[in-house]
Order: sequence, then C-alpha cells, then structure tokens
Amino acid sequence: MAQLLVLVLDQEERVSDVLEAWEQVGVPGVTMLNSTGSTHENQETRDDLPFVVSLRSVLEAQEKETRTLFSVIENDSVVEQAAAAVLRIIPDFAEGHRGIMFTTPILRLWGMYSNSTQQK
Repeated sequence: MAQLLVLVLDQEERVSDVLEAWEQVGVPGVTMLNSTGSTHENQETRDDLPFVVSLRSVLEAQEKETRTLFSVIENDSVVEQAAAAVLRIIPDFAEGHRGIMFTTPILRLWGMYSNSTQQK
C-alpha cells in the first residue's frame, strides 16, 4: 500500500541534504512547501487565567518558517530508508524543535500512476 511520507523541517539549511538523500534511496518525487508554524518562548500555561489572556498568548507566539516536504511512496523499504536518512542527517531530530516526520496510508489516489496499475 502506498504511503504519504511527510516531513516538516525546522532546519531550512538541511533541506537540500534531505532531498539528495531521498533521491539516493529511491523516493520517486517530492513536493516542497514553505510553511509557518508557531513556537512558544514560554510554554507555561495557567488554568486560573481567563480565556482571553490564554488566547492572547497564542496569538503572540513567535512564527517560525519551516519547509514541508511530502512524497507518495509505494515501497515500504523506501519509506524506511527515507526516514532513516533524515535521522542520519539530523541525529538529534527526536529531541524536539527540529520538525516532525510521519507517514499515513494512501487509501485512494488520483492523478498519479501506480507502478502496479500503470497501463502500458
């Protein structure tokens, strides 16, 4: 089953390394978007403050530019190799504030020929 591999990368300077590594392991194509996420300098929350104050802290959060890369991959081995490549390039990825990476199954797909269903 095809999977969608998604990487939201906070370290913009690592994008070209990731793209090169994904190409080397056989990722068939990558779509890249400029994206923006919010980070909080002060992660403290207080339950005793009014909702408006809490909302203000969310609205005042710093915005951080990120890159979102995604690819539809039909081969599980390629998915694993692509994820492993990210973890090699960014060894401290799991420590946080580096981004997020996940996969989700593709149940239906339009606009892209599947290797197994492509008509010749």
